[in-house]
Amino acid sequence: MLTILGFVMIATFLVLIMMKKMSPIAALVLIPALFCVLVGQGAKLGDYVLEGVGNLAPTAAMLMFAIVYFGVMIDVGLFDPIVRGILRFCKADPLRIVVGTAVLAAIVSLDGDGSTTFMITVSAMYPLYKRLGMSLVVMTGVAATANGVMNTLPWGGPTARAATALKLDAADIFVPMIPALAVGLAFVFVLAYVLGRRERKRLGYLTLDEVVEAEPEVLVTAGGGGTEPRKSLGGGAGSGAGTDADAGPAYAADGGGFQGLDPNRPTLRPKLYWFNAGLTVVLLAAMILELLPIPVLFLIGAALALTVNYPNMTDQKARIAAHADNVLNVAGMVFAAAVFTGVLTGTGMVKHMADWLVGAIPEGMGPHMAIVTGLLSLPLTYFMSNDGFYFGVLPVLAEAGAAHGVSSLEIARASLVGQALHMSSPLVPAVYVLVGMAKVEFGDHTKFTVKWAALTSLVVLGAGIVFGII
Repeated sequence: MLTILGFVMIATFLVLIMMKKMSPIAALVLIPALFCVLVGQGAKLGDYVLEGVGNLAPTAAMLMFAIVYFGVMIDVGLFDPIVRGILRFCKADPLRIVVGTAVLAAIVSLDGDGSTTFMITVSAMYPLYKRLGMSLVVMTGVAATANGVMNTLPWGGPTARAATALKLDAADIFVPMIPALAVGLAFVFVLAYVLGRRERKRLGYLTLDEVVEAEPEVLVTAGGGGTEPRKSLGGGAGSGAGTDADAGPAYAADGGGFQGLDPNRPTLRPKLYWFNAGLTVVLLAAMILELLPIPVLFLIGAALALTVNYPNMTDQKARIAAHADNVLNVAGMVFAAAVFTGVLTGTGMVKHMADWLVGAIPEGMGPHMAIVTGLLSLPLTYFMSNDGFYFGVLPVLAEAGAAHGVSSLEIARASLVGQALHMSSPLVPAVYVLVGMAKVEFGDHTKFTVKWAALTSLVVLGAGIVFGII
C-alpha cells in the first residue's frame, strides 16, 4: 500500500504543477501532508516535517548566502568579462546563443555547485534571450542538463556518495567514466545546436535594430560606457562580427523591470576586481578541499564581499534588499521540499518504493545488474534525493549484483548516469534558483527538460556499455 501511495503522491505532485493547478511551494507542502493523513500517520506529520527541515537546513543556508555572494559578485562586475566573451561569440544568432549557454554552464559547473552555475549562466545569458524573444525554457533546459552531466565530478556530490556508500575510491569510480561522460557532454552540445537551429528557424538572424524598434523604451548601451543605442549585436544573416559586437554588449533596465549587465551600473567596483576574483577563487578552492562546510564558507564569503565592496551600511542594505526576492523564493522552496522529503522518508514510502523496484528485477537480469542500475538511476534519482538513492538503494543494488558476479565498481559507475535528469528534479534546491532567476514556471521547465535530460542520461549509459565501463 505504501508503495502505491508513494507513486501516486509523486504523480499527483508532478501533474498538478505541470498543469499549473498549484504552485510548487503549495504542492510540495499540501500534497504530502494529505498523503501522510491517508496512510494513517497524520499525527506524526510534525515530526516528519521537522526532520526534513533539519536535513535540508544546511542546504537552505548555503543557497541563501550563495545567492547573496554571487549576486554581489555580479553587481560589482566580476563576471562581466565572461559575459562579454560569450556575447562576442553569440552575436545575435539564436543558434550560437543556445550553444553558448551549454558551454558556459559546463565551464562554470567545474566548481561542483549547481546553484553557482545557474546564477552565473542565467545572469550572463538572460539578457540575450529576453532581448531577442528566445524561449527561456531552452535556456533553463540546456543549462540544467549540462550541469547534470558535470555534476558527476568527484567534488560534485554523487560520486563521493557512491564511493562512501560502497566503500570504494572515488577516483576508481570517476576516472573510468570520463569517456562516457565526455560523450554525454558532447551530446548536450549537439542538443544545444539542434535546439538553437530550431530557435534560429523560428526567429531568424536578429539585430538589435529590430528589437529596439519593437520595444522603443529599451536602451542598449555600448560596452565602453557610452549611452548611444547599438545598431547591431553582430550582424544579421551573412554579416561578420561587427565593431559593436567586438565591443561587448551589455544591457540596461527596461520598463518591465528587467535588469541586464549595464556597464554603467553604480554597483560596479572595477578597482576591486582582483580582490573579488581572488576571493572567489579562494572560496571555490576551499569548497573543493572541504576546508569548512559549504554554508559556512558562503556565509563568510558573503560577509567579506559586502564589507569590502560596500563599506557604507546603506549600500550593504541595498545590495541585500536587491537579492532578497531570490533568497526568499529559493529558501521557501527548499523548506517546502523538506515537507515532501520528510513525509516520503518518514512514512517509509521511499523504502517501500525502492524495495519494490529492486524486487521487480527479473532473476535473469542478475548478470546485467550494472545496466539495470543505470536504468533505475533515472527515475530513482529524479524522485528521490541523492542521499536517499546512494545510501539507501545503491547498497541493495550492489548486493544483488555481487550475487551474480557484478563488481561494486560497475554498479557505482552505472549509478551516475541519471544525474543529467536528477538536476531537474523537484527535490533539487538549485533548480529553483534556475527557474526563479530565469522567470520560468517550474512546470514549463519540467515538461520541456525531462525528455532531453533522460535522453542524455541514456546516451551516457549507452556510451558506458560500448566502452566496456559498465
